[in-house]
Amino acid sequence: MTQELFTINNLWMMVATLLVFIMHLGFATLEAGLTRAKNTVNILFKNTIIPAMGLLTYAFIGFNLMYPGADFAGSVFGFSGFGLSLPEGWDSSNYNAGYTYFTDFIFQAMFAATAATIVSGAVAERIKLGPFIFFSVIYVGICYPIVGMWKWGGGFLHTMETPFYDFAGSTIVHSVGGWAALVGAFLLGPRLGKYTPTGMKAIPGHNLPMATIGVFLLWFGWFGFNGGSVLTADPGTVSKVFVTTAIAGAAGAFGALVSSYFKFKTYDITMVLNGILAGLVSITAGADKMGVGEAALIGLIGGTFVVFAVVLFDKIKIDDPVGAISVHLVCGIWGTLAVGLFGDLAGLPQIIAQLKGIAIVGAFCFVTSWLIFFTLKRTIGIRVDEKEEREGLDINEHSMQAYPDFASKD
Repeated sequence: MTQELFTINNLWMMVATLLVFIMHLGFATLEAGLTRAKNTVNILFKNTIIPAMGLLTYAFIGFNLMYPGADFAGSVFGFSGFGLSLPEGWDSSNYNAGYTYFTDFIFQAMFAATAATIVSGAVAERIKLGPFIFFSVIYVGICYPIVGMWKWGGGFLHTMETPFYDFAGSTIVHSVGGWAALVGAFLLGPRLGKYTPTGMKAIPGHNLPMATIGVFLLWFGWFGFNGGSVLTADPGTVSKVFVTTAIAGAAGAFGALVSSYFKFKTYDITMVLNGILAGLVSITAGADKMGVGEAALIGLIGGTFVVFAVVLFDKIKIDDPVGAISVHLVCGIWGTLAVGLFGDLAGLPQIIAQLKGIAIVGAFCFVTSWLIFFTLKRTIGIRVDEKEEREGLDINEHSMQAYPDFASKD
């Protein structure tokens, strides 16, 4: 590879890193917009501390758990030591044919905190800040990298006879966060007043313009999330991934539009916003293996699934203020399975491999997140008391308000 091509590849990886980084702002504004004004500071605080915590834990331990290298790798677990350091005799520029060691770290680090961000939305408006941060440190620092190593670090999911395939993380990022979100929301219980003896009561978000900005920031960043996962600046592959990503997001919006109108007889912007995200999550596992028509179908089905998943979780009284479980877990599973149904890898052996990966990752993440959350619940507690929840987490956890000059109906 020429120096010029190496520089181009490395530069694209760094640009993609910046795109993924801006997604954290998208998560923050989406979650804040879909929740109540009295909890806005709390939501913004969590979404600010998560990427900071994710970068530090991934640098200290996570990167070397996820990518231990051949000398330290195992099929289930590998670890090459604490901190960031190249093997003896190497320098950053000869670490990989396409990018430097530090570019690899910073790109992968941007993915790491996403799992905790997904959890944040599902447990919003009633979780204690301290236990949430503790959970996030353990989950992002240890659990996510171990799962990531099983596929992306050369572990057993990658070396099966028919390898499990997850291009940019429908399972390894989104479902990992989705399983923990499900456990957290279940163990916390619903927000006060959400489910009443007369039925489910909607608790609308306070700022839909903010939520809409958040979704467009996420869609924008997803071009780096998926496009950067090519790991080179190869024009053909990167441009194809851009197109399948865009098409799936658009089809997800349309699927949610039609299915939500069929279900509720109204044009629900929140469902369309989550439909976009559903389409994007759905295509993430196979964005490089799908044609345009297949991407549209996968996104359309994902956008439809998210509407009925939201309804289902409300029926079983799992309160998810932003629809994170429906978007990231349900559509993460669907997108991973879709790799075996459509595109270049379609076939029964791939379907079986995808199902194995979904089940193994799901079992590990469900059990580990249950153990962490349940231990916290039984020891220091994970839910704020009723008075704090009614008054809002901003005043009680942060001693400030997001909108001090405006009266709130809360």
